[in-house]
Amino acid sequence: MPARRSTAATLLTIAVAGAALAGCSKKDDAASADAVKVTASDSACEVAKTSFPAGAVELSVQNKGSKSTEVYVYAAGDKIVTERENIGPGTTVSIHAEIKAGEYEIACKPGMTGDGIRQKITVTGGAAPAAKADPRLAAAVEAYRKYAQEQADATIPVVTQFAEAVKAGDTEKAKSLFAASRVGWERTEPIAESFGDIDPKTDTREDGLEAGQQWTGWHKIEKSLWADGKITDDDKKLADQLVTDLKDWQSRIAKAEITPTSMANGAKELLDEVSKNKITGEEDRYSHTDLSDFAANVDGAEKAYELLKPVASEKDAALAKTLDTEFAAIKVLLGKYKQGEAYTSYDKITEPERKAFSDAVNSLGEPLSKLAAAVVVTG
Repeated sequence: MPARRSTAATLLTIAVAGAALAGCSKKDDAASADAVKVTASDSACEVAKTSFPAGAVELSVQNKGSKSTEVYVYAAGDKIVTERENIGPGTTVSIHAEIKAGEYEIACKPGMTGDGIRQKITVTGGAAPAAKADPRLAAAVEAYRKYAQEQADATIPVVTQFAEAVKAGDTEKAKSLFAASRVGWERTEPIAESFGDIDPKTDTREDGLEAGQQWTGWHKIEKSLWADGKITDDDKKLADQLVTDLKDWQSRIAKAEITPTSMANGAKELLDEVSKNKITGEEDRYSHTDLSDFAANVDGAEKAYELLKPVASEKDAALAKTLDTEFAAIKVLLGKYKQGEAYTSYDKITEPERKAFSDAVNSLGEPLSKLAAAVVVTG
């Protein structure tokens, strides 16, 4: 989150957080008896059990702090196994995931910043019982992997053109390619984030830098193009590095750890991304191409849902009906701002319009948070 923001952005964030909290406080998730309880506060992250069996795991997270928090499960190298953002004060949420045996850390991030307050955990045994696996879920995972690979494959030519424009000093062409170069990434960002090391190099904003971290990637070049109005020799080197890093992302997708619950949780993460960064205008703060990223996040979330829907609709038909309705509504809303292949510049979007986006995201995000529970494989 940024160290500073405009008064309008601050007021909007308060409104968004308030709307999310109002919804969640009435609809706290009901945890199962086997859930691992995590109590988050402004200064602690207490995990009731630090050792539990592999397979389908449910975390029941209660935020007793005064700030919104995030909860992550990290494998070695800070690879994200699962996460949940925007957990409001006084809210309890359930996070469903399929976790293999191994050593992990659970991190709570009060204020949704930093490395978090961490607790080591041990997951014992093997994987989820094969006998319980649904072949439709296995097919959904492979279809989603194919989708993610297609998005990465389509990204590389566009980001290469973007990089070539930067290296040629062609500011206007680079600007015209910036948003398009990010679409595939934004549609499948949870997979990229799960690798741990690629996202910080490619998609970090200046105020998100860790101590000693060099600023690289899209947003550094974005600032040069729009705020500084010139391309430096350093930007030209960073353009080549961006292509290299994204090719690394492209090559890793085939071996990415994907499960039905990670797909479902990833869909929710994409909506959290919209709520935290796009609606406030913080993501693409210089180019104001936030709505392009917003639409790509929604596309990616909907794809994951559509692939999981055959199973989810059997277990929770009402949830599937609600998700169908809310996805349709948010796409209609976005469609009003589509201009050819682009979207209205976000600095032209009024506060009431941003509030409408916030309401639509909250209406979709709440039922989407229940999708993982509808597809989890239990032993």
